[in-house]
Amino acid sequence: MRLPEQVYKILVMGQNRFNKNIMPSTITSVGLVSSATGRFSVAPMINKTDRHCRFFMRQFSRHALLYTEMVTTNALLHGKGNYLAYSDAEHPLALQLAGNERNALARCARMAQAHGYDEVNLNVGCPSNKVKHGRFGACLMADKDRIASCIAAMREAASLPITVKTRIGIDEQDSYLFLCDFIDSVSTSGGCKTFIIHARKAWLNGLNPKKNREIPPLDYERVYQLKRDFSSLNIIINGGITTLNSAKVHLQQIDGVMIGREAYYNPGILSLVDSELFDDTDPLPNREAVIDVMLPYIEQELSHGTILGDITRHMLGLFHGVPGARRWRRYLSESAQRPGTGADVLIKALSCMQN
Repeated sequence: MRLPEQVYKILVMGQNRFNKNIMPSTITSVGLVSSATGRFSVAPMINKTDRHCRFFMRQFSRHALLYTEMVTTNALLHGKGNYLAYSDAEHPLALQLAGNERNALARCARMAQAHGYDEVNLNVGCPSNKVKHGRFGACLMADKDRIASCIAAMREAASLPITVKTRIGIDEQDSYLFLCDFIDSVSTSGGCKTFIIHARKAWLNGLNPKKNREIPPLDYERVYQLKRDFSSLNIIINGGITTLNSAKVHLQQIDGVMIGREAYYNPGILSLVDSELFDDTDPLPNREAVIDVMLPYIEQELSHGTILGDITRHMLGLFHGVPGARRWRRYLSESAQRPGTGADVLIKALSCMQN
């Protein structure tokens, strides 16, 4: 579908107030080079970090490492969905896998490499009942030898970085010695060089995933100590980090920072990542200019049958903290569900916000 002629003129013929000098058609990402240590990344989030979300987030940062949603090996090997689909603009990009069988994980790592991913991450931190019953996620911290074997098989199958995302402990197995034993086994026997540590333990019984992100206390010092004791490894910290100032504090102690829901609900935080964490001063789009980039993307996706709301739901936080943000969210949420609504809903939502 085409944009209405009036909107097309506003956007294409330069009659708008947007700053075209800082609006590339898409951000050119930097690939694996700057993401090798994961200095800054956006966490994998179920029902959030799909390909539309990642394309949107990429408009704010060239350097941030983005992750897919967690994908199980069974879904990837036997499911009907196109779980590996992405846009080239999303790089640097990591695939997060969930599984416990070395051969299946090796096959999936090989598939990820063939599809051009920059990293494969194994989830050893999700505490949900569904994940636990499938014998993957956080419960596998108690089976370090299995994880080491899986990582070794994945590294043999693919040459791209294979990383692990985990917790500082599970249930009553939450001593520092337990964590060190896990890290030592997986790094020595498995060959893993990068660990993303959610600085909370996981309760596998009694707490759902949301409560497991809130109730177990954060222990950043334990992650710092882990870096001191395993200085040759890349240690990335995750959990409760909501500002770039706090990220900078963490980076004085460890190699990288991962932010999750704050980046999703307040994506504007990503606009300062490149300049403040990577010393990249090249200008990036402002919020309104990001809309310009998303318009042709949405048009293209709609022409391929994508549902409008599947894209715009990730953009609700674009104007977080800005006057009129509630009107933006309300108009976008309501209008995206109406039959026949097109990409120009963004322009109308912006107009509604400013009135």
